[in-house]
Amino acid sequence: MDLITGMITEKPVVIFSKSRCCLSHSITSLIRSFGANPTVYELDEMTNGQQIERELLQMGCQPSVPTVFIGQQFIGGSKRVMSLHLRNELVPLLINARAIWI
Repeated sequence: MDLITGMITEKPVVIFSKSRCCLSHSITSLIRSFGANPTVYELDEMTNGQQIERELLQMGCQPSVPTVFIGQQFIGGSKRVMSLHLRNELVPLLINARAIWI
């Protein structure tokens, strides 16, 4: 968890992704559509990607990607993000994390 904590520190939105994952791409596009600029880590393109993926799995991320952090808080995967969006709760989270201003 220390590795992940270091990667999300001082970043309003972080997405752990894989370059060929369509759900990761969709969640990233959704968050960007509100004007946020998430930090995206493509685990399959990182030398320590497998280690990070193991930590994400230990946190309860099933599957491991996409995994979203907003305001340094673990949000969850695609189902959780879409649920927040459908309940109009995603934008307020982004605003509170200072990822977007309007």
